[in-house]
Amino acid sequence: MFRWLSGSAEAYGFLNGNPRGFNYQQKLNLVNVKLKWVKDKVLDAVVAGERDLRAVCTLVSIISSNPQCSVPVYHLSHCRGQLGLPQDLKISTFVRRYPTIFYEFHVPDSGGTLVPCFRLSPEALNLHQEELNVLQHHRKDLVDRLCKLLMLTKERTLPLQTIDQLKWDMGLPYGYEQSMIPHHPELFSLFRLPDDRVGLRLLFWDDCLAVSELQKNPGLQEKENIKNGCLAFPVRFTRGFGLKRKCMQWLEEWQRLPYTPPYLDASHLDPRTDISEKRIVGVFHELLHLTIQKKTERKNVSNLRKPLDLPQKFTKVFERHPGIFYISRKSDTQTVVLREAYDRQQLIQKHPLVDIRARYSNMMQQGFLDRSRGLYKRSVSAGSEEHRLKSICTDEFSDYDYKSEGESESHFLSEYESDE
Repeated sequence: MFRWLSGSAEAYGFLNGNPRGFNYQQKLNLVNVKLKWVKDKVLDAVVAGERDLRAVCTLVSIISSNPQCSVPVYHLSHCRGQLGLPQDLKISTFVRRYPTIFYEFHVPDSGGTLVPCFRLSPEALNLHQEELNVLQHHRKDLVDRLCKLLMLTKERTLPLQTIDQLKWDMGLPYGYEQSMIPHHPELFSLFRLPDDRVGLRLLFWDDCLAVSELQKNPGLQEKENIKNGCLAFPVRFTRGFGLKRKCMQWLEEWQRLPYTPPYLDASHLDPRTDISEKRIVGVFHELLHLTIQKKTERKNVSNLRKPLDLPQKFTKVFERHPGIFYISRKSDTQTVVLREAYDRQQLIQKHPLVDIRARYSNMMQQGFLDRSRGLYKRSVSAGSEEHRLKSICTDEFSDYDYKSEGESESHFLSEYESDE
């Protein structure tokens, strides 16, 4: 069950665009309250395996984008920065873990050395086609998500590099900058940033989209709170979480503070106040709702301080509000999960892409188990199939400048750097 900590407050007119109560809010200082982090095994299970799943789905998109649906390992090594895998893990080693998705064969280079190449299995190809169908069917939804992300920013612009870090979580298609953005010239414009990176600008503001998820559910709020603009966030704590009376009182008072919708200008708010903090919580509450699984890695939002016009150390709200956000430390990273979106390990509202990803995950698990049982050892029939593929693909790969995987990876730099 969700707990809604709410109550009445002094009249406040943000929902009507009238910033009444400005003097009142500036008197509310940021209360120094520290809430402990408590491990949540249920939500940790939601995050577990996400890194490998994201890497596999990215590799499927990369391989399928090749005209022959197959690429040499050297080409995959160039894409390491998109995969998020440990630097000491070779791409070929990772791909070979999942033989139900990736089929390996070898093609001789100009010197006669056999070079490992990979293509998708028939099952993976079929699933990828289903994924493309889902993306096409829900294109409007994905475009709206991208518009709302840009609407959250102060200048209605973001570097593509920053959007790239969120595209998996938001469900954007691989290569969205070519496959989606050019089809909506009335909404988006690509331009060159002062630092020579490519940015994306929103050209049209849609008032219908400028409504937060919290505002869309008035039935879950008390009528007085809706009238006063003091909306409360759904709060749920990990089982066994002991909340001290002092912290509970602070949280109840914090929930009764005015709610500033994330799509409104908040430049008048004093960043040293609890009301400003509630606005920051609202921004990330909305941002997580723009993701299809209501979670993202903490590092993916670390570059958003300036675009979102947030104060220093803005991600501290994740620690201060463990009843709204859960920080999982699985997979050697920190992932922020929106608690209200889950009923134990199940998403309450599932995007169709979530089911597609679950099927990829099942294929990965099956392939990993089969490989560990020795079911994918070389056989005479497999060798015959490989010989057939060599004759088809040798010409295709003749233009590649083959090098060893280790050599090609040693000179590769990650495409992601800080936006700060």
